[in-house]
Amino acid sequence: MYPEDLKYTSEHEWVRSPGEAEGSVRVGITDYAQDALGDIVYVSLPDVGAELEEGSAVGELESTKSVSDIFAPLAGTVVARNDALDGTPELVNSDPYGEGWLFELTPSEPSAVDALLDAAAYRSSVES
Repeated sequence: MYPEDLKYTSEHEWVRSPGEAEGSVRVGITDYAQDALGDIVYVSLPDVGAELEEGSAVGELESTKSVSDIFAPLAGTVVARNDALDGTPELVNSDPYGEGWLFELTPSEPSAVDALLDAAAYRSSVES
């Protein structure tokens, strides 16, 4: 349910390293988060070039139930965003670890990825 090759945050984001762009990481929300949100109907993502602060709200996911913030898992610069979500936001529900990714960023401090939760720690935080 939680891929072992990803890192996680307590806000239910995942980070895949490396991303597609050189030096970047890919960010999305977990299966747990998309399930809790319900059917996602709109996604607001940070712009390419935006400087993000770790833990800051950088976008929104709007579902049929509520609106939830997307938080930056790491400080860094946005280098790509998943523009496919503009037309098909439901990809976040159907494929949260694949086609439903949100954005990529180049971390200000690459080693900060190592400080995020591993799959086992995330799993236990969700189950407790």
